[in-house]
Amino acid sequence: MYIECKADGLQGPARIGRVTFTKSGKGIYYKGREFYRTSGFKANYAEVGSREEYWISGPRRDGQDRLYCPSGLPVEIDDDVREEYWRDIRRKPEFVSRTTTDLPMQIR
Repeated sequence: MYIECKADGLQGPARIGRVTFTKSGKGIYYKGREFYRTSGFKANYAEVGSREEYWISGPRRDGQDRLYCPSGLPVEIDDDVREEYWRDIRRKPEFVSRTTTDLPMQIR
């Protein structure tokens, strides 16, 4: 999933990582943290405890995952999903060693 922190504004640090869903299917777990559904213009989840807002969605094939226009901030890819992300989602297996989603314009 694409996970972007919205705590400091419209754009924030983002990652591609593997999540699991709560038994009800309404919440998400990611790296020991739990997120619950919210409704808002810049976020669709919040972290239990801190209540920081996040945008969490499925990763896009074109790599344009940010909810708002590209910020220039890199989107990190967790090691345990990197190969699957480049091979199956982006369909660019030649980039499996890349740790961020940014690519030169001519390759996108």
